[in-house]
Amino acid sequence: MTILVTGATGRVGRQLIQELLNEGHRLRALTRNPALAKFPSEVEVFAGDLSDPATLAPALRGVTALHLITTGAGYIPLTTGDEIIRMAEKAGVKRVTILWDGRKGTIEQAVEASDLEWTQLQPVDFMSNVSSWKESIQTEGVVRDLFGDSLQASVHEGDVGRVAAAALTRDGHAGKTYSLTGPEVLTVPQKVDILSKVIGKEIRFVQLTESEERARMAKMGVEEEIIDYVINWHKHPPVEAYTVNFTVEQVTGTPARTFTDWAREHAGYFAGESSG
Repeated sequence: MTILVTGATGRVGRQLIQELLNEGHRLRALTRNPALAKFPSEVEVFAGDLSDPATLAPALRGVTALHLITTGAGYIPLTTGDEIIRMAEKAGVKRVTILWDGRKGTIEQAVEASDLEWTQLQPVDFMSNVSSWKESIQTEGVVRDLFGDSLQASVHEGDVGRVAAAALTRDGHAGKTYSLTGPEVLTVPQKVDILSKVIGKEIRFVQLTESEERARMAKMGVEEEIIDYVINWHKHPPVEAYTVNFTVEQVTGTPARTFTDWAREHAGYFAGESSG
């Protein structure tokens, strides 16, 4: 089996590649920026962009399983789903996992209409989203966020990678849509408190206004449409976003990791000791 992972340098892509390497599979990685890949030598790295499907052709040759993301540069939803799925079928791909961006788009629509064995992965919120707090924690001991009261059953990106690896390499997952959560529901201040204890530094939480949050996200280069979506989603989250499920354990046989686990793994990142 040769497996192609798109979005390979992303938070789930890197985790998925490591899982598949551990299992001994032949791997290809597709990324817009091969220079940033830095994968083990066993991984074949290809340059490509899902918003330009023609660039996928070399990487797809001989591939039997494929992991797809659903956004392009700037987290803009892809409009090229039909062409990508047609190319995958023509190349001989049999099995596909799709990592959504919070909304069903052209990739999901196209794969559902295909003959491929597909599995859709729907993480409700990534623990790694708090990585954006790094600078303010290091320089001020502060976390600023609009969504102080928002409840999230955030999932470890590594657990999403484990589920994706299982769906790509084992039977029994075709036609399934998996909502993925962590094992607990937390507010932003609770996450701040956990990080504070793990890194041994007092961190204050400061509630932002909506206008301040919009300005913060715009400064990060986020498109206005995406800003609207993120803010509205957090203000009116679906029930699934704050309802713990046990899909990770059911699929992989191992319980989902806690936010404390994630914080311990990344303590050096927030304390300024490492870059990841």
